[in-house]
Amino acid sequence: MTNARKRAGLAAVLAAGLIVAPGSAATAAPAAGHWTGWLGSTGADPATTLAQVRTLIGASSGTAATLTGKGVGVALIDTGVAPVPGLPATRIVNGPDLSFESQADNLRYLDAYGHGTHMAGIIVANDTATGTKGLAPDVKLTSIKVGTSNGTVDVSQVIAAVDWVVEHKNDDAANPIKVINLSYGSGGTPSNWNDSLGFAVEKAWRSGIVVVAAAGNDGNSYGSLANPAMNEWVLSVGAVATKGTTTVADDHLTTFTNLPTGGKQVNVLAPGVSILSLRDPGSYIDTTYSTARSGETLFRGTGTSQAAAVTSAAVAMILQSKPSATPDQVKDWLIKSAVYVPNGIAATMGLKEINVNAALGRSGTTVLPQAWSRSNGSGTLDAARGDSRVLFDDVPLSGERAVWGPLSTATWAAKAGATDSWTGGNWMGYRVAGDGWTGTSFASKTWAASAWSNSKPWTGATSWSDPDWSARTWSARTWSARTWSARTWSSDDWSSSVWR
Repeated sequence: MTNARKRAGLAAVLAAGLIVAPGSAATAAPAAGHWTGWLGSTGADPATTLAQVRTLIGASSGTAATLTGKGVGVALIDTGVAPVPGLPATRIVNGPDLSFESQADNLRYLDAYGHGTHMAGIIVANDTATGTKGLAPDVKLTSIKVGTSNGTVDVSQVIAAVDWVVEHKNDDAANPIKVINLSYGSGGTPSNWNDSLGFAVEKAWRSGIVVVAAAGNDGNSYGSLANPAMNEWVLSVGAVATKGTTTVADDHLTTFTNLPTGGKQVNVLAPGVSILSLRDPGSYIDTTYSTARSGETLFRGTGTSQAAAVTSAAVAMILQSKPSATPDQVKDWLIKSAVYVPNGIAATMGLKEINVNAALGRSGTTVLPQAWSRSNGSGTLDAARGDSRVLFDDVPLSGERAVWGPLSTATWAAKAGATDSWTGGNWMGYRVAGDGWTGTSFASKTWAASAWSNSKPWTGATSWSDPDWSARTWSARTWSARTWSARTWSSDDWSSSVWR
């Protein structure tokens, strides 16, 4: 690639709001800037602790004060988690690593980006250095890594991850997976009736799993929610700014939260500005946005990602109290019991902020099952991707191909609908992981890894390896890396816009 082309690509990324570190391999960005990226800023918003968040969402008093998410499994489909001291290994399970970095022994399962660790901290942190506790610290958190150290992920990896959760939700009988947290959104705006990602999350919902999806951070005027938050069945979450207080009275809708001009509206709001959660030392966001650090162990993050993780923790608390509740019931209770945000556009639109105690108070009410039309899953992968494209050696992934090879969405939908898209470590016939819970990592339990032995990159390259992988190691509780550039790059789909 020529230097001129590199400069042009970098300029496009910057215009879209994604600030790229020097030496990055980024060469393309979303058309029209679909996804605001990771914006480093000191910010004027006061930091909000998780203890303050718990009070804001009505979980620090009454019945909710005793709830910790015990007995509930939450699947975090994200960029992995790092073994920082504030993440208790006994609460973490590593599911299959479906990211490109699964092919590197030194990066497998680990969060070199920093996003997944921040989300995990909101849910299950126990940071003895600061006294910070997650909102649902007794949840059993299953991390399914799909994103790399620079955020690279394709929608096909997310779909495969959702399929795996559905098939393995009851592997731990004491902590069945009842919640999926997707602080993610693709750039696609597909038709609801045949969206492939929509089909995957709907299948999870019908299987008894509450799917919590971030609304996206393109702004109030964007015109639609992110995918899959746009899906009518799932629980979509926007972010409120709390101004550092513990009352909803001064909260307001953030200007970055996606709002649609038609179709589905945001279901609920939750705190999502300057949320203090766990820092991943030396990770991409930690080195790029050092001003967001708070001491040695915490980091400030802003976005609908954080709001989604807060809501996933709230759902876990409700399911601890009401273990037989269906996803439709939990969604109904949260929406109808939420507290009106009395300021600005939120007040005008009647948007409401979650309250756990109030939701529990509605748990005796009759809930009619949702009756939305279902996706048949046959839509193209490109429609689901939109302009969120993975690049490998500067070649974008496109067409009816998953990361690992050709994929007929109609054939996949038939198998996923029958809970049969996975066989051991093979998804749709492609070897993407090992065959069971025989892997090793810092976590309490780990799904085995495998070489991607029956697939090759869409570029014609003969290997998935990246020369930069060997330069990164996790040691002494921090990442060591010369650079976070890599052979692969994608537009940023992790729905968290600001680290401040």
